[in-house]
Amino acid sequence: MRLFAYLIVFLIGSFARAQPAQNIILVTLDGVRWQEIFNGADSTLLFDPVFSRDTASAHKQFWVASPVERRKRLTPFIWNTIGQQGQLYGNRQLGSRMNVSNPHWFSYPGYNEILSGYADDRIKSNDKIDNPNVTVLEFLNKQPGFGGKVAVFSSWDVIEAAVNETKTGIYASSANEPSKPRTATDSLLSDITALYPRENGDGVRADFLTYFAARQYVKQNQPRVLFLSFDETDDLAHAGRYLDHLRMLQSIDGYLANLWQVIQKMPQYAGKTAIVITTDHGRGHTPKARWKDHGTKTADSYQIWMAAMGPGISATGEQKNGPVLFQNQIAATLAQLLGFDFKTDHPVGKPIDPISGANR
Repeated sequence: MRLFAYLIVFLIGSFARAQPAQNIILVTLDGVRWQEIFNGADSTLLFDPVFSRDTASAHKQFWVASPVERRKRLTPFIWNTIGQQGQLYGNRQLGSRMNVSNPHWFSYPGYNEILSGYADDRIKSNDKIDNPNVTVLEFLNKQPGFGGKVAVFSSWDVIEAAVNETKTGIYASSANEPSKPRTATDSLLSDITALYPRENGDGVRADFLTYFAARQYVKQNQPRVLFLSFDETDDLAHAGRYLDHLRMLQSIDGYLANLWQVIQKMPQYAGKTAIVITTDHGRGHTPKARWKDHGTKTADSYQIWMAAMGPGISATGEQKNGPVLFQNQIAATLAQLLGFDFKTDHPVGKPIDPISGANR
């Protein structure tokens, strides 16, 4: 009887591995700490008028005594949907640890590591220099059935360099780049992008514009691989605007909930699409003002997190204990979820096995 039970488990696992996702969505939330993802709002920042301009409103919108309820209030899609149907890594309070492996702990080195699976020390600034490494997006774009079906939408223009749009030919819409009008909706989005106030200069597009441009592209073109990169959470944190940072994070969670609802109504995507959400780096936490910062001079800003859901990803929720996972494992994990083994001429971190539980 025990042998029979083992055989059934083996066959179920084999069937799951034989049915990879057909599409994948990678989402990055720039500079969002694991502390907020797993605990919700931090009271030391939320109720400090230096960081939250309206503490009464902050209390009403984000505060409840239980950390579990606070995090659901802050990111309901992540916890009520992915938390129930997928997996979350990085709650260090439960022994689940995920780190960057690059030595810099800021944006471009993190994005390169996410995309190429390789912590390349040649990328040691946020300068907009084309990525010399092969990314998993470039790799997938060369696979049968994926050519021309990879798309990137980002608020920060350096992401164009991180995916090396020039070399790869991957469609990448970043910063204040207008949509290519095909419909009245495209034309409207282009006009809003051109006319919307640019608080951070030409290199950053408002996250809501990035989202709606990406959603429109998905409806029209149905890419099989979508990289959606948001930026304003990091900008608001650097500005010390904690309440606004939380509101932006909650808004992005709402965008992702909306995108998930949209694609569940599309035969190309429904039941066939995996989503992976992560961040490029963490932030400081002590003293509390260090929350504004990251980089090697800010302790623990190498600490990150990841959420995932979809075909090939078992619904085991919040992870506990296990070995330390690294940012350089994300690229190969994305490829594996689509049924591919990502290998190239530079080292690549091994996949995080989403089925067998070997890394949990």
